[in-house]
Amino acid sequence: MNKTKTPEPQTVSPETPQSIATTKRYDEAIKREAVENWIKSGQRGTQIAAELGVSYPSLKDWKRRYMGDATPARAGLAEENRALKIELARVREQRDILKKNAGHPLRTVEERYPRIERMKGQHSIAQWCATLGVRASGYYAWVQAPPSRREQQDARLCSQIQALHTRPRGRYGAPRVRAALVQQGEFHGTKRIARLMKQAGLRGPIPKRYVPHTTKSDHDQPIAANRLARVSAPTGPNQIWVSDLTYVATGEGWLYVAIVLDLWSRQVVGWSTGASLAASLAVGALQMALCHRQPPRGLLHHSDRGIQYASGEYRTRLAAAGIEPSMSRAGNPYDNAAMESFNATYKRECVGLAEERGGYATRPRPARTSSSMPKCITTGSGSTAPSAINPLWTLNTN
Repeated sequence: MNKTKTPEPQTVSPETPQSIATTKRYDEAIKREAVENWIKSGQRGTQIAAELGVSYPSLKDWKRRYMGDATPARAGLAEENRALKIELARVREQRDILKKNAGHPLRTVEERYPRIERMKGQHSIAQWCATLGVRASGYYAWVQAPPSRREQQDARLCSQIQALHTRPRGRYGAPRVRAALVQQGEFHGTKRIARLMKQAGLRGPIPKRYVPHTTKSDHDQPIAANRLARVSAPTGPNQIWVSDLTYVATGEGWLYVAIVLDLWSRQVVGWSTGASLAASLAVGALQMALCHRQPPRGLLHHSDRGIQYASGEYRTRLAAAGIEPSMSRAGNPYDNAAMESFNATYKRECVGLAEERGGYATRPRPARTSSSMPKCITTGSGSTAPSAINPLWTLNTN
């Protein structure tokens, strides 16, 4: 007979972990914090439940239980977002203010107040003061304060600068204005004068970049050596003359101008104008210089390698007057730098101002009166200087 063996019951030791119930219990504070964290963070409920080690249905039950307590947390989040947006707008405005002040000297409080005064229409005074690190009360006290002694001196100096700038038809920049003030016994720095001129909207004329070429050196005429580079600077008048050609735009076309300059005094001793670049243009300027100056023999005459100065007619006039010719090196304008500088000044301060008023309508008309003819000496060739040359400032304008 088979006997069924009844298995003996297994006893579990009290120390075995499986015998202990694994149910976790959370207090009310942790449950409330979990619900608020779920609402504020915007994470998925399953993720929050996994982090806490509870089931997702339990977390939803907590949420239903504490939904009334979680609602104020949503309102607080909206208020916090609104505050962050306001702070972000304030920081962006301060960033824009700093960008607008890049490059301006704002090291001291006295330099920041005028900047706030000039730019107060773009941002609020409070933002300006907060960004530049000054007190609004200090700014308003500065606005209501009377002008300082320095400001009063600047106002008086500015009126003098305006008078000096207007007298030569606006040709003076800061260096020339300073030199004119020194002649009046007023000694001020060039930077201070430039600052006041900028504040008043005053400046000297600015030259144009376009420079057409008037030198034609591709010819077969003789070229003189560059003797100017081997002699010392002149110590008196009529020792070294320099010459060159330039141009003026008119309604009738180009007007070409030949000029002879005394290198010692930088004074124009002869000039001539014409509608073409013929050799007679340069000869006319030389004849005027000979008429007015009557230089001694041995004078040095320097020019570029243009065909006008290398022509036989021009070389004959130089030889008859006992003048030694000199020419610049090929393609090197620095050999005749004094003449180039004068032409730039003439084009900027005379022609440029005339073009701002509408420009020249016609070329100059020759004078017909005998009283305007200079008394010229006769050169070795028997010719006299042309008498039909008008001054440059008699050009007809609109």
